[in-house]
Amino acid sequence: MNASHAEPPAGRGDELPAVAPQLRALRRRAGLTLEAAARSAGLSPAHLSRLETGRRQPSLPTLLALARTYGTTVSELLGESTADRDAVVRAADMEPTRAGGWTYFQAGAPGRGMQALRVRVPYGAQGDIVRVHPGEEWLHVLQGRLRLRLGDGAHLLAPGDGAHFDSLTPHRLAAEGHDGVELLFVHTLLQSPTATLCLGPLTGEHP
Repeated sequence: MNASHAEPPAGRGDELPAVAPQLRALRRRAGLTLEAAARSAGLSPAHLSRLETGRRQPSLPTLLALARTYGTTVSELLGESTADRDAVVRAADMEPTRAGGWTYFQAGAPGRGMQALRVRVPYGAQGDIVRVHPGEEWLHVLQGRLRLRLGDGAHLLAPGDGAHFDSLTPHRLAAEGHDGVELLFVHTLLQSPTATLCLGPLTGEHP
């Protein structure tokens, strides 16, 4: 595990312009100070402040941590409307979002109890980040090969393979080959900020 993982700086092609004002608004809606929110999400207050002012852009693991902290979804953090909840999501309507080297597409409706994503993971991106959080995750490999470390075990998943596990089990995802990996990814979302009391550490999420 490499603790030197950092968020991508602002001003790159992968920046998420709607995130900064949303982060501040959702933190205030949750009634959290900058210090309390940062502590819950495993960030420093200075780093969260940089995210809220747009001087830094968050990685996908950071977005997930902040969504859990504020009792919301990544979709809402990105400023996406939750008013239209059509059951069908068309491929042409899936807008790519880039964060921390990953590219992901919303494959489900926003504002639900689960979040469905189609994710492209390039070789070498976020492979050193260990994730621990409440909920369940299910993933299915579409293309490429995925290296999944789950607890003390290591697994190599090929196209057509999948995994379903408790997210409190420490887990790490990485592309095995230089061409990267594409997968379907579904995880449950905790909708209440009080659920953050049972959060484990998100190691690797240091400014």
